[in-house]
Amino acid sequence: MTRATDYTNAAQQRLLQLIDLMAGHELQGLTPGEIAKALAVNGSTVTRDLDNLRTAGWAELTPKGDRWRLTPHVIQISLRYATALNAGAQQWRDTQQRFGRVAGAPDALN
Repeated sequence: MTRATDYTNAAQQRLLQLIDLMAGHELQGLTPGEIAKALAVNGSTVTRDLDNLRTAGWAELTPKGDRWRLTPHVIQISLRYATALNAGAQQWRDTQQRFGRVAGAPDALN
């Protein structure tokens, strides 16, 4: 991976790749070996990354204890995002209603 700036951090980028990899595997989870193979890293790196995600509340072991999955935290972030979008849309509608429709203005949210 090519670093675009001095601010890019390989470990942080790998954690984001790990989150992307785990998305969609919330029911069955992934084994550390599957993760290591997919990310082309060794097992100790996967163990460290999963522990960091677990500590942050982003990953957990499945009930069997041999696979990892994302926690509901990811969905909670999505719901907050959707709430913010809905609030923005409502503000847009309120502004349109307050000032009336302007001829030629886009009507994207109605």
